[in-house]
Amino acid sequence: MPVELRKRKAPVAPPAPPPKKQTKATSTATKVKEAVKETAKKAASTANGAATKAKEVAAAAAPAPTGKPSVGDIISLDGFGGEIETNDGAKTTLKALVDESKAGVVLFTYPRASTPGCTKQACLFRDRYTPLTASGLSIYGLSTDSPKANTTFKEKQKLPYPLLCDPSASLIGAIGLKKAPKGTTRGVFVIDKSGKVLAAEPGGPDGTVAVVEKIVEGLKGDAPAPEKAEAGAETKTKTAEEAKLDVAHVPDVPAVAAEKKDEEKPVENVATEEKKTEEVNGETEKQEDEKKPGEGEKKE
Repeated sequence: MPVELRKRKAPVAPPAPPPKKQTKATSTATKVKEAVKETAKKAASTANGAATKAKEVAAAAAPAPTGKPSVGDIISLDGFGGEIETNDGAKTTLKALVDESKAGVVLFTYPRASTPGCTKQACLFRDRYTPLTASGLSIYGLSTDSPKANTTFKEKQKLPYPLLCDPSASLIGAIGLKKAPKGTTRGVFVIDKSGKVLAAEPGGPDGTVAVVEKIVEGLKGDAPAPEKAEAGAETKTKTAEEAKLDVAHVPDVPAVAAEKKDEEKPVENVATEEKKTEEVNGETEKQEDEKKPGEGEKKE
C-alpha cells in the first residue's frame, strides 16, 4: 500500500509580548529626543533659508554678464579673459600683451593646431607678417591647444609670432569666439592701446587676414606720410644751415663803424688841404697885386 505523507501543521506564532509600561524616566527621554529632532529640523530649515537669501543677494549684486565686445567698444582690460599661456609656457594676460605692444594686439583664433584650415590661416599671417606689423600691431594665434601642440605647430610652420594657449577658453569666450557647447570659432579680434575694439568677428583664413589688412591701412592713413616727414626734416635742416650762414655773413657792427670812420678821415683831410691851398694861393695873389703898382711907379 502506498504510504501517505501527512503535512505538518505550521507552528503557531508565539504571542506578542505585552507592551512594557513606560516609566517616568523613559517617557522623559522620549520627549527629549522628539524635542531635539524638532529643534534640528527648525535649525536646518533656517540655515537653508539663509543660504537661499544669500544666493539671491549675491546674484542681485553681481554685474550682469556682458555680451561679446563689438567694434568701437572700449573695454577694461583688468582681468579681461583671465590668464593664458604662451606656447613657451609663460603666463600672461591680454592686458600685458596690449601694454607690451606699440599700437595694439591682433588675436586670430583657430579650432585646432596643425589641421589644414588652421595651417592655411597661420601661414597667411606668417607670409604677411611684416606689412601687418608695420603699424605697430602685435600678432598672436589663439586656441585651446596645449603648449606642446602649439610649439610643434609653430616650429613646423616657422611662424614668426607666438601662439597662445587657452585650454579653458576663458579669453576665447570673452572675445566672443567660443563655440557652444565646446570648441573655438575661427575668427579675429583686434584691440588698440586704449582698449578700443577695432575688430571682433568670425571668418575664414583669408577673411581674417583681410580684416587686419584693412585696419592697418586705416592706421597708416592716420599717421603722417614718411616722405612728407622727411621733406619737413630736410627743410628744417636747410633752414638751420641757412641761418648759420646768414649769421656768419653778418658784418661786425663795431668793425663797420671803424671802417666808416677810416673812410671819413681822408675826406676831411682833403678838404682841409684844399682850404690851405686856397689860402696860400690867395696870399700869393695879394702879394703880386701889391708888387705890381710899385713897379709901375718906378717905370714912370
